[in-house]
Amino acid sequence: MAMIRLAPRFGFVDKPGGRKIHANPKPLGGGIAIFLGFALPLLGVLIVLNSITISPKPGDRFNAYLSGAVERTPMAFCLLGAMFAMHILGLIDDRRALGPYLKLIVQLGIIAAFVIPFREMRILSVLDKQFGTHNLISTLLAILWIGVITNAFNFLDNMDGLSSGVAAVSATAFLIATLSIEQWFVAGSLAMLLGALLGFLIWNFPPAKIFMGDSGSLIIGMVLGILTVLTTYLPPGRQWGAGWYAVFMPVIVMALPLYDLLVVSALRLARGKSPFVGDTNHFSHRLVARGMSRRTAVLCLYLVTAATAIGGILLPHVNSPFAAALIFAQTLLVLGVVALLEQHPLPQKSQPQVEPQRETTTA
Repeated sequence: MAMIRLAPRFGFVDKPGGRKIHANPKPLGGGIAIFLGFALPLLGVLIVLNSITISPKPGDRFNAYLSGAVERTPMAFCLLGAMFAMHILGLIDDRRALGPYLKLIVQLGIIAAFVIPFREMRILSVLDKQFGTHNLISTLLAILWIGVITNAFNFLDNMDGLSSGVAAVSATAFLIATLSIEQWFVAGSLAMLLGALLGFLIWNFPPAKIFMGDSGSLIIGMVLGILTVLTTYLPPGRQWGAGWYAVFMPVIVMALPLYDLLVVSALRLARGKSPFVGDTNHFSHRLVARGMSRRTAVLCLYLVTAATAIGGILLPHVNSPFAAALIFAQTLLVLGVVALLEQHPLPQKSQPQVEPQRETTTA
């Protein structure tokens, strides 16, 4: 609420014009609110945890968990630093659009600076131990994955309440899953992220009173990407070989953002355009072109995300590859419905009713 009043005073607004259809300038401070809504509680928790004496005894699970959280303090502070750097990048781009490739290079640099020092951030680190997979491959995979998720939610920021709402649905799914497999540090971080997202979504749900801009969408995607890498996806006591398919949970949960990213990028490249130049070819735009209101289209994408997320929550707990295959098949079927709904002539410039109210430079 405060940012709605403060942002216009500093000229931090999204002005109408071009592909944008809102008649009046809209505040752009939502990204600041999301950043502070996540960073300040996390910082407070870290200060409290490191100011008390924790002496876990045999069988004392609660203090053992607190001790484990304290051990994560260096990583948590580095996460805050990476968020701050990504947030500043987004703020600069919101004020004066940066070149998309420069922005991508800086994004990957920020992500790499966070990933490289921590072994826990290596995707498939279990394979490093069991099969001799080179550490460099795992590290590069982690950087690539987080970069993809970061831009997937940036691309999704093309209608009021869309990116933040889909992120909230995804965060809820990951929170349920991490609680069920006792990944307490990740679960606590997801709870704080979810709180920040819901607090912002109240003001961003269509018709939006404030936009988050790149300063919000970039950190949402990056934090979700990082937390999905940190999660082991296996319940306590379960061996890797008995549930290796659980590592695909984030792909299942975030199938819709990933699908939209791939399809829109492919369409742009097929037309000889940069994949980072915004247009109105997203799934949300095609639903509006079919006659849906923007609010209905946004709710539809929430429900599609929830449909795939349910399968993702179950994936770490299924006991056979056959059951896992059914979850993968269900996800593909949901995306098949999405693909069928996309079979609509691409929006034309003469159809302003399908243009987004807000689309970032890389969307």
